[in-house]
Amino acid sequence: MVRRALLLFLFVLTTPLLGHAQEQSFSRMDVFDLEWVERPRISPNGNHVVYERRGMDVMADRRTSHLWIVDTDGTEHEKLTTREANESSPRWSPDGRKIAFTSSSAEHGTEIYLHWVDSGKTARLTQLEHAPSGLSWAPDGEHLAFSAHVSQPEPKLVSPPTAPEGADWAEPPRVETRLNHEADGAGVLKHGFDHLFVVPVEGGRARQITSGNYHHSSRPVWTPDGEALLFSANRHDNWRRERRNSEIYRVALDSGESTALTDRFGPAHTPRVSPDGETIAYLGYQDEVQTYQVTSLRVMNRDGTNRRTVETGLDRSIQSLAWDEDGEGLYLKYTDEGTTKLAHTRLQGSATPVAEDIGGTSIGRPYGGGSFSVSNAGRLAFNQTAPSHPGELAITRRGQETRQVTDLNGDLLDHRRLGQVEEIRYTSSADGREIHGWVVTPPNFDPERTYPLMVEIHGGPISNYGPRFSAELQLYAANDYVVFYPNARGSTSYGEEFGNLLYNDFSGGEYQDIIDGVDRLVERDYVAADSLYVTGGSAGGTSAAWIVGKTDRFRAAAVQKPVTNWISKTLAADNYYGYHDYRYPGQPWENPMEYWEVSPVSLLGSINTPTVVIVGGADLRTPPWQAKQLYNGLKLRDVEAAYVEIPGASHFIAQRPSQLIAKVDHVLAWFDRYR
Repeated sequence: MVRRALLLFLFVLTTPLLGHAQEQSFSRMDVFDLEWVERPRISPNGNHVVYERRGMDVMADRRTSHLWIVDTDGTEHEKLTTREANESSPRWSPDGRKIAFTSSSAEHGTEIYLHWVDSGKTARLTQLEHAPSGLSWAPDGEHLAFSAHVSQPEPKLVSPPTAPEGADWAEPPRVETRLNHEADGAGVLKHGFDHLFVVPVEGGRARQITSGNYHHSSRPVWTPDGEALLFSANRHDNWRRERRNSEIYRVALDSGESTALTDRFGPAHTPRVSPDGETIAYLGYQDEVQTYQVTSLRVMNRDGTNRRTVETGLDRSIQSLAWDEDGEGLYLKYTDEGTTKLAHTRLQGSATPVAEDIGGTSIGRPYGGGSFSVSNAGRLAFNQTAPSHPGELAITRRGQETRQVTDLNGDLLDHRRLGQVEEIRYTSSADGREIHGWVVTPPNFDPERTYPLMVEIHGGPISNYGPRFSAELQLYAANDYVVFYPNARGSTSYGEEFGNLLYNDFSGGEYQDIIDGVDRLVERDYVAADSLYVTGGSAGGTSAAWIVGKTDRFRAAAVQKPVTNWISKTLAADNYYGYHDYRYPGQPWENPMEYWEVSPVSLLGSINTPTVVIVGGADLRTPPWQAKQLYNGLKLRDVEAAYVEIPGASHFIAQRPSQLIAKVDHVLAWFDRYR
């Protein structure tokens, strides 16, 4: 009897604690338990989907990727192979009996592998010098095409003396002669060019198809007769300086001769051949040399004649496409007012909706993304997101309801209270335009309380946020902040005219849009008008720095990986050569004041807001010396400031999960000092 009473007492004592554990808010270590679907590929018969199951390894502090396969009704969900190495980019063979994919290991590097569906066996197909990308099956299933790098010798200006045997001399100098010579996340680019290859699926040597000192890095597409590949590249004489220009080419497999099928100045990419081989659809636009232009759907005959634009009526950039099951139209992916959607269009034009909320692969912040594939009979597989979960696998068919097939995060997020996401629209006092954004309230939101307001600004600025899952925003909300994330002018998904409003006007043009949103929110009883904070990353960090140079309303700012000086940015960052004329008029030495007057450091004399500046130590896009210019200037003026450098991190600080957490922790710690 005593024992039963003791057990009952312990049960009553612990039940509230168990309930609290089951309903706790999203916390920083939960980041390691998130999983999401990337690159879902539906089988030709529409019965199965293979996809990349992405996650985080808490011990290695790395993102992981393994291939999983599931029936389209949600059954038979299992890992594709028994391998533990990262796997990605799955592609079904035309008969659906094999799956090609790439995988990386310490022993072999990145190679192409084949998996036989019936037997369950997997084998390595290639032994390449450099990593392959863009796998593409031949129509008869006998070959795979792909792109890979071909090395060339590094330039040298001298012949150094030979070191004595056993001597320990320093590394020789590195000589650079290229316009484009480094990239964020990759470092110094390897010398050489990317080319297209073809390899037999029964094994053998990969044969190089393209030639010449040009980059052929796009995914190749086979013609239905199997005699040629289509690809996007720039093989013009001035290709090095034509940053956005490209054409669609056809290369014959027997001769290796490349023929241009387009000739318009501007990008032309993502070719897709109709099932009958008579029509090529692709994406692009006529380059008008401005900050933003909408990418349109184009079609042409197989020989490049009769090129024309398909009038979809969207005024939105088409991001990807696929021919439909009868070859009479195309499926399109695009983003509309922050929501990524699928639509279908006939060649005569006029798109009709098929599905929405595509994406959920950004994880850190609520950016777009996502992908889809279509079976021979018109069944569609894609990743679908919501503010409450990252990308899950979904299935639909034109004219039918969408079904979510996976629930990778139910074991975690079903037991977490998340901040609720609310849409907000308001009018900009700058010119009366409607501005769109979202508000995240704390998980235990009480409308009778008042909360500090955090403004979180997206990067780009040619990009967008939307109603998508965001680990970082949920962590901010879980710390009792109301979080406001707007799509100010210059954001994509609102049409070409809106997206181009920052032409020659960034930073600065977006300022009033953001402040008007703050004014709208402080009218709400639960927002504390005297407790405002601002942050953002990349272009969002630039905007945050600009904002505190224009107003003292914010208690504190966290400026993440910013551009603070457009003159030095456009002369020394990895993409230094891509801004003149497209973003600002002329080169910085031709129009220095045009660059200086939109640089946040020009406002240093007006900044009084306590500011932490956060940057990756290996960031080549907005390097540490950009962040230090702001920090050093604030210290010279005796403004409260801190400088946080994330060791080894590129511009994508959140690539390693612990560094995503570190970034959020430092933002919160700085803001909490001034609450």
